[in-house]
Amino acid sequence: MLVDLLLINIVVFFVFEKVHQSLQFHAYISIFWLITSVITNYYKVYRFTNVYRLLKLTVVQALFFILGFFAYFGIFKEGEIVNTQFKTLVITLGSLALIKVAFFILQKKIRQSGSNFKRVIFFEKDDTAKKMIKLFQNKSSLGYSYLGFFSSKISEDTNYLGNEEDFYGYLKVEKVDEVYATLSHLKKSQLKKLTKYSSLHNITLKLIPDSKEFYSKSRNVEFYDETLKVLSVKKLPFDLPENKIIKRAFDIIFSSFVCLFIISWLYPILWVLIKLESKGPAIFKQEREGFNGEEFVCYKFRSMRMNNQADKIHATKNDSRVTKIGSFLRKTSLDEIPQFFNVLLGSMSVVGPRPHLESLAIEYQKDVDNYLERHAVKPGITGLAQISGYRGEIKKKSDIKNRVRLDIFYIENWSFMLDVKIVVSTVLSIFKGDENAY
Repeated sequence: MLVDLLLINIVVFFVFEKVHQSLQFHAYISIFWLITSVITNYYKVYRFTNVYRLLKLTVVQALFFILGFFAYFGIFKEGEIVNTQFKTLVITLGSLALIKVAFFILQKKIRQSGSNFKRVIFFEKDDTAKKMIKLFQNKSSLGYSYLGFFSSKISEDTNYLGNEEDFYGYLKVEKVDEVYATLSHLKKSQLKKLTKYSSLHNITLKLIPDSKEFYSKSRNVEFYDETLKVLSVKKLPFDLPENKIIKRAFDIIFSSFVCLFIISWLYPILWVLIKLESKGPAIFKQEREGFNGEEFVCYKFRSMRMNNQADKIHATKNDSRVTKIGSFLRKTSLDEIPQFFNVLLGSMSVVGPRPHLESLAIEYQKDVDNYLERHAVKPGITGLAQISGYRGEIKKKSDIKNRVRLDIFYIENWSFMLDVKIVVSTVLSIFKGDENAY
């Protein structure tokens, strides 16, 4: 991607007419290329991708690029004569196509030489799995190193590595990149366990279907050749680096805006009001559980009188510890605003599961089996659970179970627009108020 962007800008700089060049045009053409490449899946080229698929991606991306290129002049330079458009497009698209093919061929050659291999094992084995193993062994250019297979049936095959119990022990000791599992031999409980284990240990899980296999939205169909079909278990949104970049960029831009245009004048006012009503610092610091369960210092405007129970007990309705200004801050969620500094520092995100106290988190883990999955992302100032009515005091087990359920749904179904929706809903709730905020 970086090579392509560099090439596009070099060609435009040296070939295109200087009179029509500008920082605006370079930025436009670069951003347009990035956006369209995501839409067309231009960079999603895998080991099993064939030449025809590669050419299709190149042609579709080229058509988008041509439309975007001419659209710029239709919008910003209407009526102007541009003499080198055709020449610039031919050189740019020709160079990009050559680089695409060259990278593709180079990777094949590197794999044929014995480098850049994916280490794979099979869980159970049927006729389709045997064909795949044969394909991996015969076509070294695909770049797969077959280590062996596991099965509940004892086999005299030299590649037999053991049963299901041996399988998980093997994964703990040996480096494995991909696991291919035969669906016709898997029970639901085995599939569930395998999917969870693969996700937690960053192992790619591929499912080999039978002819009647149901294809759900959580699986991609991949063709390794004309006859071999595999179901790839889709990665979670935050497993993709581009989504992490988008989310972090949003966090920095949004929190910078809040710090500059809201906290800059709101902080002095609230500092005075908090200090006038009760003794103690205006900013309350508290250790909370964050990304991967690591603790961090969470900032809030102090809403209670100084007490030794703040790190042990959540605020309850009509809590005597809460001050008058504190009550207002909690109802409007303004007490959370200093956490935008946490976002800028990188310990929190604008949207995500709310961070809990370690002492309370230990109790929650006893009630909710998949509680720790919340730690897969940074905690947030607001979240899906909060806008869905699950905030404030936890009165019964179902409260924390529902919060965790919504937190995990958010992690598994994240999108940029979902973050925007949650932020908008949070802002609206500040003006409407929330009966659970006290």
